[in-house]
Amino acid sequence: MTDNPEQRTAEEKGSWVTWRPEINVLDCSIRDGGLMNDHRFEDGLVRELHQTCVAAGIDYMELGYKASKRIFAPDGFGAWKYCDEDDIRRIVGDNPTNLKLSVMADAERTDYHEDILPAADSVLDMVRVATYIHQIPTAIDMIEDAHQKGYETTVNLMAISVVQENDLDDALEALGKTDVSTIYLVDSFGALYSEEIQALIRKYLAITEATGKQLGIHTHNNQQLAFANTIEAIVLGANRLDATVAGLGRGAGNCPLELLIGFLKNPNYRLRPILQFIERDLVRLRETMRWGYEIPYMITGQLNQHPREAIRLLESDEPGAIVEFFDTTIEQV
Repeated sequence: MTDNPEQRTAEEKGSWVTWRPEINVLDCSIRDGGLMNDHRFEDGLVRELHQTCVAAGIDYMELGYKASKRIFAPDGFGAWKYCDEDDIRRIVGDNPTNLKLSVMADAERTDYHEDILPAADSVLDMVRVATYIHQIPTAIDMIEDAHQKGYETTVNLMAISVVQENDLDDALEALGKTDVSTIYLVDSFGALYSEEIQALIRKYLAITEATGKQLGIHTHNNQQLAFANTIEAIVLGANRLDATVAGLGRGAGNCPLELLIGFLKNPNYRLRPILQFIERDLVRLRETMRWGYEIPYMITGQLNQHPREAIRLLESDEPGAIVEFFDTTIEQV
């Protein structure tokens, strides 16, 4: 097989009716969804989702963040903001399953030296470091700390749609020299189109293939392109895929897990348990939490901006003031 993804044959890449065994799927519903409710999910729902991921053959489940309690006061958030070992084990025990467990650690918002235990003392398998471009030195230290503690590590380089190309090149080169196992392309604002995804995937692959790492994709659905852009990344060679049940996630949400599993022809993945969870738990959750495609999220996506102002609008007393929101937002570009 050639090392150049653009020169691989159709047979090497796979086709619409075959599957690629290198692909792994990570469910980040609790972590990403927790941004909407301050990570206050009931134990029962987290336990049900864990069991669902096991039954569906999902490879990884992300439980939440490893946030600093010095920065984020514990009385303001639920357990999944911190993912203390006792809380995790209360849900999964020793996790005697094939499902691997992960947490996300934000650069400069995690007391990683103290709060991330050695892997031998934890039920966790993987630490995912999330970083903005200016935090790369801290992120690298976090990656090496987790790697030395025995964890599989990944890095999510966020908000790349607003990063200068030369800065992105420098960041990828630096990350390629670390022990991180996977580098994720993250469309934080849901702003990227397929052509941009293609160009970025090729840029990332130049680093990951040269250094023996995997490439991941994490998409947001501001323009209803999260699933389509994930497919673009898969076709070009991304093997680590993030998704959430019913697209659960802050703002416009994420690539829906049920769509992704339906697309991947891997017989080890099973759709029915995911649909059961959605029917049993997500319908009820929608009564108290609002996520998914909305016009204000489309506006921020098209303008390549963080959706925070769209979230404020939709939570306000005037959620229908769309034209005024558009006029105000476009003036700030």
